Amino acid sequence: MIIILDYGSQYAQLIARRVRECNVYSELVAHDITAARVRELRPEGIILSGGPASVYEQDAPRLDPAILDLGIPILGICYGMQLIMDMLGGKVERRTEKREYGRAALRVDTASALFVGIEDSFTAWMSHGDSCVVLADGFRRIASTDSLEQAAVEQAARKIYGVQFHPEVAHTVKGMDVLKNFIFGICQAQAVWTMANYIETEVKRIRATVGSGRVLLGLSGGVDSTTVAALLHKAVGNQLICMFIDQGFLRQGEARRVADLIAKHMRIRLVQVDAAQRFMERVKGISDPEEKRRRIGNEFVRTFEAEARKIGNFQFLAQGTLYPDVIESAVSGGTQAKTAAKIKTHHNVGGLPADMQFKLLEPLRWLFKDEVRRLGRELGLHEDLVNRHPFPGPGLAIRIIGEITPERVRVLQEADAIVMGEIKAAGWYDKIWQVPVILLPEVRTVGVMGDARTYGMTCAVRCVTSEDAMTARAAHLPWELLEKISARVINEVPEITRVCYDISSKPPATIEWE
Repeated sequence: MIIILDYGSQYAQLIARRVRECNVYSELVAHDITAARVRELRPEGIILSGGPASVYEQDAPRLDPAILDLGIPILGICYGMQLIMDMLGGKVERRTEKREYGRAALRVDTASALFVGIEDSFTAWMSHGDSCVVLADGFRRIASTDSLEQAAVEQAARKIYGVQFHPEVAHTVKGMDVLKNFIFGICQAQAVWTMANYIETEVKRIRATVGSGRVLLGLSGGVDSTTVAALLHKAVGNQLICMFIDQGFLRQGEARRVADLIAKHMRIRLVQVDAAQRFMERVKGISDPEEKRRRIGNEFVRTFEAEARKIGNFQFLAQGTLYPDVIESAVSGGTQAKTAAKIKTHHNVGGLPADMQFKLLEPLRWLFKDEVRRLGRELGLHEDLVNRHPFPGPGLAIRIIGEITPERVRVLQEADAIVMGEIKAAGWYDKIWQVPVILLPEVRTVGVMGDARTYGMTCAVRCVTSEDAMTARAAHLPWELLEKISARVINEVPEITRVCYDISSKPPATIEWE
């Protein structure tokens, strides 16, 4: 096992994912973990993540000094490296010139165990405003760039290493090789963690947690909740009942598709609830996206509570919360609660009322989307389901900018159906991550239909490629496909007179607009 001490970097969970890609189990833990607790975990290695703080600040997150003396190999990344240097007597200062952010040509010492077998120069991703100007005693430089002398350091005798770049991101060309050198060469970890092992461990944990209790799962029909359903059914069988709540913000034909999938193909008991009217009442007149999420999240749980009482007592509410949901929300109690900036309230994390009557069960909480897909395949789910695009819990409600009305929901459903149909027909569905279609506020734009001027709505299409939803780029769709999508939407949805294509990347933009 490799443990990652979390100092608030938005890449912290990506480090854990990269370690798991090597089939080595990893856990993301709070940065203030004690040396005694680390001994109990018995990790083969420790990684200190990056973070937004500066080590010389008064309230900067620290490290239990005794961890450095445990004899366990340590790799510090960015802030992690600076913290090691600072604690062992080195000196870290703010860069007087512009901060270093983006790609840089890295020159490395291939005699170091961290870079053995790697080219002596490769492109690395930098993101820092501070740098180490004086090394701690016993350390030596093992990498540099044109603008950064101490880009990586080591004290090989103690197996302590530090890098000022991010090996975990795809932009660092040899990043995985660097991590593998640390994991396998320096830590001597074994590649024994697989999805089959995860299922075995999680099934035991679920059974121990649930006991003889009953579990109610809020099912959306997406890969996350359906994988949870399959995993829970394997663990507790008929103690699981799935409830599908139609909140009125689904895609066209979604309710029927979910019912067929669960009841007919997975043979899991399914209760369907048509709650479109009550959800619409809850968001009536609300334009603020955070308030929309909060109200929908609260109504979702309240509906569960009311409907559950009709069919029996339940002790557990299951959700398909994923690791990126937790990280981006930086919720209280998470590893980043003290160090990360909150990006948004996620529908699976921030919208639940404190006084809900269920205990929360989140068996995918520490998995990434690609891991969930592998888990689904291991559980025997159909490939079409495993590859299904993510869809937000609040549904189209957060893809309608501004106030939600029944008419605007209908308009967006029709436009969304056209866009998704064309994306699939053109063979692009499996090449991209997600295709949100967004209905913009009630600012009418001029159009011409026939011989008459019209004023209609505008929708935006956002088609992105991504590995994990933490970063994303606009997909380079063929121009002919974009033209066909625009023509069909405008011709077949008369309320819309303009279609735009969103080409912004994440960061700085998010994938969803709200």
